[in-house]
Amino acid sequence: MAGAVRQPIDVPSLERYLDHNVPAIKTPLDVKQFGFGQSNPTYQITTPDGNKYVLRKKPPGKLLSKMAHKVEREYKIIHALGQTDVPVPKTYCLCEDDSVIGTPFYIMEFLDGRHFTDPAMPELDPAERTALWQDAVRTLAKFHRVVPKLVGLDGFGKPTGYYDRQIATFTTVARAQAQAVDVETKQPVGELPHFMDMVRFFADKTMQPQDRGTLVHGDYKIDNMIFHKSEPRVIGLLDWEMATVGHPLTDFCNLTSPYFLDSVDHKKETFSPDLVPGLPTRADCINWYREVSGYDPTGDIPWGDAFFAWRSAVIMHGIKARYALRQASSARAAEYARTTEPFALEAWERVKKAEAQISPKGKL
Repeated sequence: MAGAVRQPIDVPSLERYLDHNVPAIKTPLDVKQFGFGQSNPTYQITTPDGNKYVLRKKPPGKLLSKMAHKVEREYKIIHALGQTDVPVPKTYCLCEDDSVIGTPFYIMEFLDGRHFTDPAMPELDPAERTALWQDAVRTLAKFHRVVPKLVGLDGFGKPTGYYDRQIATFTTVARAQAQAVDVETKQPVGELPHFMDMVRFFADKTMQPQDRGTLVHGDYKIDNMIFHKSEPRVIGLLDWEMATVGHPLTDFCNLTSPYFLDSVDHKKETFSPDLVPGLPTRADCINWYREVSGYDPTGDIPWGDAFFAWRSAVIMHGIKARYALRQASSARAAEYARTTEPFALEAWERVKKAEAQISPKGKL
């Protein structure tokens, strides 16, 4: 998974920093870059004694948004969750000094386990596929049971107004992304189709789910987990850049999005319990989640699925914008960029369906 370095870093400077500040990590270092990670460049560093670590940093150059690429927040929540039963990598350091490798970064444990890019896990037998999905769902429920203030995260986010803040944040980010100009064609990326129509729907407070004030991962999905090499359990959750305090519906719809939404990596028509033996139904996932978390998302799912599709369209729009500026960290950024508009149109169709299904409830 780790290969050629696409975005070079100053390795000698990093080694000097580690020698003075993190003596547990021995130098000199062998550095490779992971192919995944659409937002923050992610590197594997190997020490002379064979130990491996992971370095996450902000992208180089002027960033499109100050609200994105917050590796400092990633470090804070991973470090805090280390005292809970939520599986996360061990953290070693956070460096906010730009002079070391050009941007802030943090280093965490490299987890030696299984990583699945296809949520259908086609290489597994049916029983193991079921067991791994069940633990992924139950791990999410355990995470949502964590009380922020009990792990030092009482100031990590506000317990109310989550979706209003999400709408405001992603609207601001999308506007900045739309203005990005391709370095070769000199054409702006442009606004997503029906973007403000979707914003108006989600801003309607009579349809928004009620605040719950739980911790939220922000991008909870199978390929952001590391599973044990031989046991059916999650040993680490990754990619915490969008973590905050908010509503658990966001994470549940994210995890189960393969059941209802196409992506570059899979088609929902093939992600089916009828076609993949051992793949649980979405109803199974709801039941497993409810048993551990105590929250039943069933009534909120139509709204949550539509919101997830819209938010995902903005995220893919960001990949397209970073690709236009040649700042994208993923090796597959161009492929994602080409699918942005079709994905946004699918999100718009889902918003229209949700609007037809949900009557105003006066929830807030």
